[in-house]
Amino acid sequence: MKTIPAKPHVAWKSLPGPQDITRIQLPNGITLLTRTNFNSPSIVISGYLACGSLFDQPDKLGLAQFTAISLMRGTASHSFQKIYDALESAGANLGFGASVHNTSFGGRALAEDLPLLLKLLSESLRQPTFPKDQVERLRAQFLTGLAIRAQDTGDVSSLAFDATLFPNHPYGRPEDGYPETIQAIQVNDLAAFHQLHYGPRGMVIVVVGAISPELAVAEVQKALGDWQNSGQIESPALPPVGAPAQNFRQHIAIAGKSQTDLIIGTLGPHRHSPDFMPASLGNNILGQFGMMGRIGDVVRERAGLAYHASTSLNAWIAAGSWEVSAGVNPANLQRAIDLIRRELERFVKRPVFKHELKDSQANFIGRLPLSLESNNGVANALLNLERFQLGLDYYPRYPQSVLEVTPEQILSAAKKYINPERLIITSAGPEL
Repeated sequence: MKTIPAKPHVAWKSLPGPQDITRIQLPNGITLLTRTNFNSPSIVISGYLACGSLFDQPDKLGLAQFTAISLMRGTASHSFQKIYDALESAGANLGFGASVHNTSFGGRALAEDLPLLLKLLSESLRQPTFPKDQVERLRAQFLTGLAIRAQDTGDVSSLAFDATLFPNHPYGRPEDGYPETIQAIQVNDLAAFHQLHYGPRGMVIVVVGAISPELAVAEVQKALGDWQNSGQIESPALPPVGAPAQNFRQHIAIAGKSQTDLIIGTLGPHRHSPDFMPASLGNNILGQFGMMGRIGDVVRERAGLAYHASTSLNAWIAAGSWEVSAGVNPANLQRAIDLIRRELERFVKRPVFKHELKDSQANFIGRLPLSLESNNGVANALLNLERFQLGLDYYPRYPQSVLEVTPEQILSAAKKYINPERLIITSAGPEL
């Protein structure tokens, strides 16, 4: 019989769970989650709509993001200046952004100003006017950001890695597009995207702070309960993703650079996969915990080949990636690649040590309450429950699910996803 270590002494019943999370669905399809916290006079709202860059056409990539950040530049009732004057006078904030699957929003205010925050949220979502002068200002900001991105060795290497791991897939395309696609987007494109994709179906909103569940429901219902869009388009199914069939190596030369940024990786588990927790703990051991785990110790501390070296496990709805990233002196690039590959070979051959797993389990369990100390942290946690359909009892169950992971399960997950002979290796920096 497998022995599971005892849980550390933490007041788990105080964490979000079925006992204090209210979840309802409004008649128009909006899902609301709320949790009360009267220890702070503030309110945090957060949420998303089911419209992201997966709807972008290749020639207008960045349209979802462009639309999202244009929402508060003017509505049918308020100009750009009046929106921000109203927020500033209340000491509140509100903002929008977009990812592959969603357009997200978030804001904060005193509890007494929640009606104002929800009113501006509703106006921005339902009645944006996309003033041409404001759109052109945003376009200029976009293009400046893309010019900076093109000179950032880390960003360039990451873009190349994503495009190779996820060919012809929304996960392989940058949400903020390219200069030529941003130049192609016009005001009528923003208005059309808004009309087709913004609506209450699939929308999730979280309210956390100094408010009762009943009042939170009433305020959201008042602001958004009558929103309808019969023409709202369903999200398309994403194409399947396969692991690399062979090694791939690409270097992108950027003139004038003195550092090379390197990414080595492969496909990882999606968020619902039973491999997710073993892979997460394994990733922590491989390149996160302490001085960036084994990778940081071997590549940076012992060999001195990198300015930084760590790993990341990115798990999304349809797929994920498992990556090693490092910033190196160009003269050390090949040596760093060879050393990282040897460490990956070791990782898929032998189970992690029990003391490594025990330390990582304690790290995972101990940092959870810290991440939930603020209203913002709780709001993000509740959004994740809904986004990945984890269940309202996920956080009370979390420590046990962490402690049940064994070294053998981590090894099995590592072998399943990491093949040292089939890795994508991208780098950007001075010419080789």
